[in-house]
Amino acid sequence: MSEMKRMPFYKFDGAGNDFVVVDNRGGEYALSEAEIARMCHRRYGVGADGLMTLERVADASAGYDFEMRYYNSDGRLGSMCGNGGRCIALFASLLGMGDRLHFLGYDGAHEAVVRQWDAEKRRATVDLTMREVRKSEIRRVEGGVFIDTGSPHFVLEVEDLEAVDVVAEGRRWRYRADLFPEGTNVDFIRKENEGVLSMRTYERGVEDETLACGTGVTACALVTGCRTVQSREATFAVGWEETDEAFTKVTLTGPASLNYTGTWTYFQA
Repeated sequence: MSEMKRMPFYKFDGAGNDFVVVDNRGGEYALSEAEIARMCHRRYGVGADGLMTLERVADASAGYDFEMRYYNSDGRLGSMCGNGGRCIALFASLLGMGDRLHFLGYDGAHEAVVRQWDAEKRRATVDLTMREVRKSEIRRVEGGVFIDTGSPHFVLEVEDLEAVDVVAEGRRWRYRADLFPEGTNVDFIRKENEGVLSMRTYERGVEDETLACGTGVTACALVTGCRTVQSREATFAVGWEETDEAFTKVTLTGPASLNYTGTWTYFQA
């Protein structure tokens, strides 16, 4: 007989990019791929672009506050998520871990600073460090630019951002196995003026357009040199230093919000 388990969860969003977040520092929750997909389903579950668990770091001497484990809405373990990273940092801060966090993600170490917390709106601004990007890893592909900012992104500039069919065009590039053997996220961009960029994203694993994508915002900023990026729901600031070889000290700043909490019931063999 399967055991019925009840798991508290928290619903966050970063500029409309929404996530189910679970405190699993005790290691008591073991969700299957199917169960995660069920939770993320927008008709039959909570509904989210992804699910994150906040895990205890095995080596306490390493100095990390926690480990972030990210799953796409299809239930599969994902790569780094910039909006997710800011949301889980806010979650850790609300759990009492402080406003300066040092944590592990899929792509290594990250630091976050939670500031401007508004208890009434349940929203904060979070600064998040992103991975260093080697210029030798960036490549031009059939009119666009491929770059990995913790997750792979293919960036395409378009004339009419509102008219582009993000799902159809994004899916076409996402599954170009000859160019991207492991698949890719696809970002469509338009330069508004000096230093400002608008973007829309087709997200791998969600297999749809999302309202924002943190690693995508970072990718578009580095590719174009624009440090202010407007997604469908919010404006982000991206900072970096540049050498001949790499983009270093990359930071992503944007909103993170706690929307509601609940309890998920599932069955475990």
